[in-house]
Amino acid sequence: MIRVRFAPSPTGYLHIGAARTALFNWLYARKIGGTFLLRIEDTDLQRSTDESTRSIIEGLRWLGLDYDEEIVFQSANADGHRAAALQLIEAGKAYRDFTPKAERTTDGNVKQEIAERARAASTEGINHRSNLFRDLSPEESQARGRAGEPFAVRLKVAREGRSSFVDAVYGTQERDYSEIEDLVLLRSDGHPLYNLSVVCDDIEMRITDVIRGQDHLTNTHKQILIYEALGAPVPRFAHLPLILAPNKAKLSKRKHGEVVSLTTYRDRGFVPAAFRNFLALMGWSPNDESEIMSRDELVARFTLESIHRAPAVFNFNETDARQWTDQKAMWMNAEYIRTMPVSELAVMVRAELEAAGLWKPEYETSGRGWFERAVEVIRQRFHTLKDFSGQGRAYFGEEFEFDEAAVKKNLQKEPRLKELLPALAERIEQTEPFTMETCEAALRAFADESEMKAGVFINAARTALTGQSVGPSMFEVFDLIGRERSARRLREAARLV
Repeated sequence: MIRVRFAPSPTGYLHIGAARTALFNWLYARKIGGTFLLRIEDTDLQRSTDESTRSIIEGLRWLGLDYDEEIVFQSANADGHRAAALQLIEAGKAYRDFTPKAERTTDGNVKQEIAERARAASTEGINHRSNLFRDLSPEESQARGRAGEPFAVRLKVAREGRSSFVDAVYGTQERDYSEIEDLVLLRSDGHPLYNLSVVCDDIEMRITDVIRGQDHLTNTHKQILIYEALGAPVPRFAHLPLILAPNKAKLSKRKHGEVVSLTTYRDRGFVPAAFRNFLALMGWSPNDESEIMSRDELVARFTLESIHRAPAVFNFNETDARQWTDQKAMWMNAEYIRTMPVSELAVMVRAELEAAGLWKPEYETSGRGWFERAVEVIRQRFHTLKDFSGQGRAYFGEEFEFDEAAVKKNLQKEPRLKELLPALAERIEQTEPFTMETCEAALRAFADESEMKAGVFINAARTALTGQSVGPSMFEVFDLIGRERSARRLREAARLV
């Protein structure tokens, strides 16, 4: 049984790179009928927060990535990690390092004796096997430990040989043991370090495949040594290409802020399926030119072998409000909004309208048909769910903003509209029955009588009724907005002329 895990640290929001790692693990597990697990690596007690943990869980839920067993919290396993380190000492595969921390006198000078011992024990990069305590006899090591002398625990790495593994993405990876230090497993305060904790938890969780970011590639050699020292099977590894910023720098929380946070896209109106689709194509692609793929299609077509080695680039622009994120992500989101079943979209639009104070109870009952029709009609030009409460606000509420350019173009170029718009309002009020067809006939007849082009009234009416210069067919807008609201807005727009 294949078992994979997503193991984020709860030290901030869910990074889109981490979200992609979770997605690839989930796709792989679902493709082969495996198990997808979630482990929260909360051993950095100073930086880990419950809020970050909630953000991770909510982000996975938003993307539709369900995990198959109870969440594992790494901090709860610390005793087991310490026991494993001590077990390795007993087996002669690790040793106690009694090198003291540097102690400084009040004048800031390091004590001579400690400085000499520290220099002798810290020649990493010259000779990784020079630690004074590496070959201390088991009896003396144990006696000093029992006497209360502080010690770290280090893995005893062989002096000769090399580490080797085959990565599913990057192929054969090799590293000489001489390039790997006797890595610390436990600090002198008893705190387990990352490499030990990860390996112990993966063994305990019976992880068979580790799929994670390329930045962990060098750690893998160290972790394989720990697997081998503990006598545990070594999992298969697949390392994912980095996601870079437009300037080809590594995408990071510190440098790029909220643009790399998954919750940013949720909160700015992205459809979960669209962003999941977009993330999947950040470093992976099917064997053809397909781009729009459902969750089931992604599962069916995903393979580790199709993951790219080259870094992916996330093309965002924080200086332009209309281009704040990757344009392919925005295009894909618009495609989903335009083509997904309206019943599914309506659920998301409802949540957006509720958040904006525009939802009306009748949209769920007597007005259900009108609501779904409105969503169907206006969605064609929208890019995010926010557009329904922004550009589409006029359909659901009475207070909406007028686009300044639309007012200048459609209302202020023709002075006669000041008298003609109220007259058109009266004609619209008298139209029977009130339908798209009858509204079109009434407006065109009115234009002929006024000796003006129908386009002048169509454009003016669009801005008067919606505040915009573009949108669905104007006669469908009349039908959706309704007789009374349409007439009132035409009269009110006359003051803008």
